Amino acid sequence: MEARLTKTGDAAEVADILSSIPKRLHQVMDRFAAHTPDHPALVGDNEVWSYRKLAEFIPEIASAMQALGIRAGDRVMIVSENCIALAGLLLAASRIDAWAIVVNPRLSARELDQIRDHSGARRMFFTPTVSKEAVAHAERCNAPVKDIGPLKGVAVTALNKSVTAEPVETDAARQVAVLIYTSGTTGTPKGVMLTHQNLLFSAMTTARFRKMDNRDKLYVVLPISHIVGISLLLMTLMTGGTVRLVSKYDPASLIKALAEENITILNGVPATYQRLLEYKALAEIEKLNKGSLRLIGVAGAPLDLDLKSRTEKELGLPLLNGYGITECAPGISGVRFDAPRQDQAVGKLLPGVEARLIGRDGKPVPNGEVGELHVRGLNVMRGYYRAPDLTAKAIDAGGWFNTGDLARLDGDCMFIVGRTKEMIIRSGFNVYPAEIEAVLNSHGAVVQSAVVGRTIDGNEEVVAFVQLLQGTKVTPSELMTYASGQLTSYKRPAEIVVLDALPATSTGKILKHKLAESLRV
Repeated sequence: MEARLTKTGDAAEVADILSSIPKRLHQVMDRFAAHTPDHPALVGDNEVWSYRKLAEFIPEIASAMQALGIRAGDRVMIVSENCIALAGLLLAASRIDAWAIVVNPRLSARELDQIRDHSGARRMFFTPTVSKEAVAHAERCNAPVKDIGPLKGVAVTALNKSVTAEPVETDAARQVAVLIYTSGTTGTPKGVMLTHQNLLFSAMTTARFRKMDNRDKLYVVLPISHIVGISLLLMTLMTGGTVRLVSKYDPASLIKALAEENITILNGVPATYQRLLEYKALAEIEKLNKGSLRLIGVAGAPLDLDLKSRTEKELGLPLLNGYGITECAPGISGVRFDAPRQDQAVGKLLPGVEARLIGRDGKPVPNGEVGELHVRGLNVMRGYYRAPDLTAKAIDAGGWFNTGDLARLDGDCMFIVGRTKEMIIRSGFNVYPAEIEAVLNSHGAVVQSAVVGRTIDGNEEVVAFVQLLQGTKVTPSELMTYASGQLTSYKRPAEIVVLDALPATSTGKILKHKLAESLRV
């Protein structure tokens, strides 16, 4: 039987979700502004916006943006860490049908300029009060500080009069809400066009299986410049909850917030929980106070089972693994709140999502075998901006999007085993880096690892990069011995390189293309 899943939600469930979401991002707060206006919507370090304030301020910010020459169909860059001003600018852009491009200020000047030039941004907005990096970019771009409606001290660049506005679509499934630049495994940025329907439908499906409501308070430390941060913001506001916006991750601050701020849901990447447990050990804290925490989720990188077990033991909750990709807004699958698992599964498909696995020969693979994951659904992006050729390569005529990830199915549950481009062909055998990384990560001295292939004489060999716990003195040869006892000969690393830190994005995703490039120097 071929490895293919149909929609996990039937047509009635999908129709019900569609009927429950608004047409535009900025309308997410409307119902709660009317029914629970004084309930906190956005909480920053020094400021709180209720749903009433949110509903009042977004039109004011939108009007101020229009007064600055922002038109419907314009692209606007918001260079900011997580904060209330960022959320306000994002929702206000939606109100005037502009496309928001939220950018992490920790990007380099070259990366920022590359996004600005490719997108044809009308203006760039910076939030200097929460980020020294944003200050540096604003100064370099000669962006004076202005008040944007109720937002004080936002730096804004001069108007780019040469750019053309994109046509406005009345259909929420066609109108682009955000443009997210992602480098994937290539290092070359691509602008992912996500529509209002993409984002809202995906966020609501996740909110539903998490049983979210207005009693929830999410600790949003994953950057809103990335898809998961945007989705967390939207799902919380659509269910009337409270978004605790955190500009930079600090384990000590998280521990304090859990104990004192009634946080109910925490999302992170594996590194979020790794650093939390490391800090607890270094600070000699006997037991973390989880406060009101009811759900912990993880995504964005392979989940080490030892880390999962230690996190669950410490917080007394199952760590729910999920899988998504920027191009899918992001939700594809997730382990359900009421059906936790003890393995590395990424769970069942979300409602409205279909999946199939394709082999190297282009044909469907049998159930239980590894294949390239293709998905289809209301969450799939409109395409890559100004790149029709790349879009056509990624999405076929039937609407199937090639994720580039390798997966296998066990019944209706999915496992991600690696990236197609990262798969190593060693002496004719397929080697999946995630398997080797899991072995290395199980060593007590290893914080994290990354495995890449190196071309040699018409073949490929395995090279592993590892980051060790501070103070440990394990040698590469000792790690080699440890791994060799658990891996067959063709999977064993030819070399293990110890680094102080592995190159990573702000969300903790390891940049393997940089490690691979270092082998060619």
